[in-house]
Amino acid sequence: MDASPCDTKVVISEDRVVDKSSTAPTVADTKTVVCEEAIGNSKVSSNGDTKLPNHNNKVENNKVSTSPLKDSTGTQAPKKPPKQDKKNKAKAVKEINGQAEGAANRTSSDESETISLEQTLFATKISKSSKSISLDFRLSRGIAQVNEGRYDQAISIFDQILRETPTYPEALIGRGTAYAFQRELDSAISDFTKAIQSNPSAGEAWKRRGQARAALGEFKEAIEDLTKALEFEPNSHDILHERGIVNFKFKDYNSALEDLSTYVKRDKKNSSAHTYLGLTLSVLGEYKRAEDEHLVGIKYDESFLDCWAHLAQLYLDLAYPEKLLNCLEKAIQIDSRFAKAYHLRGILYHGMGRHRSAIKELSIALTYEGSSIECLYLRASCHHAIGEYKAAIKDYDDVLDLELDSMDKFVLQCLAFYQKEMALYIASKANLEFSQFNIDDDIDPLFKEYWCKRLHPKNVAEKVYRQPPLRISLRSGRLNKQDFKFTKHQTTLLLAADSIGKKIQYNCRGFLPNQRQYRMAGLAAIEIAQKVSKAWRFLRNPKNIAKLVRKRDKLNMSQNRGGYCSTSTLSGSPTSSPNEDRVFSGISLSWQEVYNIAVKWRQVSEPCDPVVWVNKLSEEFNSGFGSHTPMLLGQAKVVRYYPYYQRVLEAAKNIMLDLKYVNNAEDRAIFLTDIEKLKKIEVASSCSDLYHIVGETYWVATRCDSMASQGRRLEGTRITTQNMGKTGFDFAIRTPCTPSRWEEYDEEMTAAWEAICEAYCNDTHPTRDPSTLDAVKDAILRMTYYWYNFMPLSRGSAVVGYIVLLGLFLAANMDVTTSIPPDVQVDWEAILSPDPETFVDAVKPWSYPSIKISRCLKDYTDVSCTFSTTGSVVAALTSVDP
Repeated sequence: MDASPCDTKVVISEDRVVDKSSTAPTVADTKTVVCEEAIGNSKVSSNGDTKLPNHNNKVENNKVSTSPLKDSTGTQAPKKPPKQDKKNKAKAVKEINGQAEGAANRTSSDESETISLEQTLFATKISKSSKSISLDFRLSRGIAQVNEGRYDQAISIFDQILRETPTYPEALIGRGTAYAFQRELDSAISDFTKAIQSNPSAGEAWKRRGQARAALGEFKEAIEDLTKALEFEPNSHDILHERGIVNFKFKDYNSALEDLSTYVKRDKKNSSAHTYLGLTLSVLGEYKRAEDEHLVGIKYDESFLDCWAHLAQLYLDLAYPEKLLNCLEKAIQIDSRFAKAYHLRGILYHGMGRHRSAIKELSIALTYEGSSIECLYLRASCHHAIGEYKAAIKDYDDVLDLELDSMDKFVLQCLAFYQKEMALYIASKANLEFSQFNIDDDIDPLFKEYWCKRLHPKNVAEKVYRQPPLRISLRSGRLNKQDFKFTKHQTTLLLAADSIGKKIQYNCRGFLPNQRQYRMAGLAAIEIAQKVSKAWRFLRNPKNIAKLVRKRDKLNMSQNRGGYCSTSTLSGSPTSSPNEDRVFSGISLSWQEVYNIAVKWRQVSEPCDPVVWVNKLSEEFNSGFGSHTPMLLGQAKVVRYYPYYQRVLEAAKNIMLDLKYVNNAEDRAIFLTDIEKLKKIEVASSCSDLYHIVGETYWVATRCDSMASQGRRLEGTRITTQNMGKTGFDFAIRTPCTPSRWEEYDEEMTAAWEAICEAYCNDTHPTRDPSTLDAVKDAILRMTYYWYNFMPLSRGSAVVGYIVLLGLFLAANMDVTTSIPPDVQVDWEAILSPDPETFVDAVKPWSYPSIKISRCLKDYTDVSCTFSTTGSVVAALTSVDP
């Protein structure tokens, strides 16, 4: 369920084109943020028609292809004789992020022809120019300097022209382009703006300013400028293509689809246009069409690495590991130094629980891109997960030391701070009993809150006790080599765990198979079964029941609602208290203690996920911190959860029609008593329709009927619709955990847990009576239903809920032998069921027939004794990828 636990997502933004014209595998490598290279690769003509070189007709991010340069009259510049091509090769554009990568000679003859500028052309055509021969000659010199990569000299020439003629648009455009080459984007925008003020019909100035604004992330303004440029050049393929890419980055995917679809009709062989169209279709949920577009791009240019990378990203999003690996292998065959391929392969292996393999791939990627924060952070997380804490700390420190240029990267840097502290914590516990590993009680609530919310760690660093340094943590925290050598009994237990754990897999798009998570789930389920079975054996012994009653009478304890597996429902006496349970060596368990077994295993299995109990956070618990699971983000369809969009939409409509009100963002009621509005709700076909009926951001809560208090209705999960402007709506489910809500669900979980204990313990031979077994099955599913509507963890509630379900069935000597059916997500089935019986009816048809009576539990060694230390637990999980 949490098969791809780390949410770090790769963004492909490189353009690497292997040059076939050279015998050596020279590579033009330009890393970009949207539309930046369009500025960097621009060549200026004297009439203000700034043109871009034709890089084999490829367009990536912001690269566009245009016609060759023109002189001041608009006449195309003549080509240089072939023998002069090599002498006129231009220098490669500078890297983004303000880093000049040096000059690299281009070998494409098409580009040489584009860059070449026939200087005598200006003198022959001067009669048609309103400027002086001297002015045009200097302008042509400035253009030549830009084309040759001598930006300071070019700026100096344009400065001289502009001192004499301050509003000369061609000089302003030329200087602005030179500034853009040097990453002085604000100065570039200023010059382009002056050129527009001087000549509002200068389409090239509009285009150039649009490119510069896109490079600064000002996507809305960039789109406006590019749209204006299209008014002056309606047939310009380049501008249309650029606007499509900027629309994509602006997350206006519908507009991007329109622009890019129009472009590929005009230029069917442009590989970059096809691959960006594929990216757009993927975000819009058209996965087959997206794959086809990527493949078309590859068909027209098999050496265009971005096509392969984008196709690989699609396969990663869809969780198609075989296709992804095949795609990356072909990319590496084209260019063995293509860092993004190794990065993607590292992400895949990480998502499949193969952390050692991921480290190898990420290390290769870092040899080619040493400052990649994404690779460094992910490698640190992998070292962290497999117990290589010294290496993890080093990588986390390297992440913290990097200079960043985007907010997304800054978030990773914040996470690295928290992850480093957690690595130091687990290192200090490595050789201690696993029972002493307790993130929820040991780690400061404020730290956990900031970690979950990915906030700036300044307040945490000042107010929270920090973990001891590495040298101190490693005194007791170095993993022993012996932990990785397994006995026969340990190996048998691990194989059994793998078989049980693989049943957690969701057979849906976006969920990778993860061997490490399988093993974690299996070991956790077996440990739960062993401890619950022991508690049930104790309770079924009449002598023990009598002891509990006498002890309870002696202590004169009042009734406790803590949910402890006790004799309350068996003898009619008040339930035992937590203190009394601990008198009996922990044999009696509360529902929270049962689930916490799975929580601890989940925390260790993937340490880059902040899995904590929400009620153990700081003040945020009082203000409703909770989960947020989107189906639709703007116009983007979330691959994992969008399949439930229609059912959730229908549920929201039914709730609105039933209650005739919704709640706004301030939790105030908005009444929907108008008959016309109710009729519109009935026929609404999208979350957009519902939003426009309500008129503002709103939420409704699903129904969740109480089992503990007959007739009471709990607040289930909130279905929210939030306007995100032109880019669409955030349509999601949210589960706020407030103290009052926690108390209500604690009572339900208590009642559900005691019902399971009663159903099983009332019969001395429960496995012999089919009706008793059916009652136990139903009781287990009812508690699972309340867990999924409760969602009490910051993340990981889905997988923890199903692990406990498997463990309880094992404790009752029943083995679930089937996998979850395709396109079914058990937590969503619970959320969309108004009461536990509806959920039982939904799950029963595919689960009950597969349940077999099994006494295999007695064959397994005790998990808590077999893997007693935290280090041995880490070793057991790590051994899936030796």
